[in-house]
Amino acid sequence: MYEDQFKALGEQTRLKIIKLLSSKDLCVCELEEIMQFSQPRISQHLKVLKQVGLVKERKDGQRRVCSLDTTLLNSTMEEFIDYIAKPLKEIPELNEEYERLLNLDGESCSRKLKE
Repeated sequence: MYEDQFKALGEQTRLKIIKLLSSKDLCVCELEEIMQFSQPRISQHLKVLKQVGLVKERKDGQRRVCSLDTTLLNSTMEEFIDYIAKPLKEIPELNEEYERLLNLDGESCSRKLKE
């Protein structure tokens, strides 16, 4: 479900973390240093990213090293592209919106502007 991943990425700090991890695996203390954030703040953002599967974490001695799950990220992007490419009429959860789209007469906005 790409919705959860996009929701997690809807926050600028988490996007920055993802971009940093796309360059190299980093431990939490390195992320703290790079981003100039406290450990609890970094950990909270990592928790969200781990919950949706975008970030993996492994122990390396006392350090927790984080990495980007590129397999899931690629899969999410592919699924989203497929969703966008799929004809609207073939998406059951959008049946009502599709029907309203078909019934638009092009005058809806003009009427609202006059009101």
